[in-house]
Amino acid sequence: MPSERERMVSGEPYDPDDPELVAARRRARTLTSEYNDTGPEEPERRRDLLAELFGAVGDGVAVEPPFRCDYGDNIAVGDEFFANFDCVILDVAPVEFGDHCQLGPGVHAYTATHPMDAEERRGRESGEPVTVGDDVWIGGKAVINPGVTVGDRAVVGSGAVVTRDVPPDTFVGGNPARVIRELE
Repeated sequence: MPSERERMVSGEPYDPDDPELVAARRRARTLTSEYNDTGPEEPERRRDLLAELFGAVGDGVAVEPPFRCDYGDNIAVGDEFFANFDCVILDVAPVEFGDHCQLGPGVHAYTATHPMDAEERRGRESGEPVTVGDDVWIGGKAVINPGVTVGDRAVVGSGAVVTRDVPPDTFVGGNPARVIRELE
């Protein structure tokens, strides 16, 4: 029988109050608190903490504090990834960012979902992965919702609420986000 963590990562309904998951979230809170307390003169300490927190970390990664996440180990970031201040990643399912991705301040990426039925929602949740390709720029205060894939070289405008996949080489914006134009 799969554990609650295995159910969570695979997108099946799971119990977030499972002791293993509670401990994993506590671990992430401790590491993000330590990370958020670092100063700009501590790049090696920041790198070490991100390597301990995230599932995979490429070269040249920079995340400006404060930063928040649920578990951390479901997050993978590629080379030259940059996240500006106040980013939040709710990673109950895998979240992957490719190489050369840039996140503006206050970007949120969510994998957590809940049943629409109120009774089913009591004590159960699930998740859908978020995947962001290479060379993507996500503007400040944008929200990437569960199950979304953002294609290579796409640009997500500030404040956009992305509810469906973003094709490569496009600029999207609005709420819900829609393709504004193709990029050359």
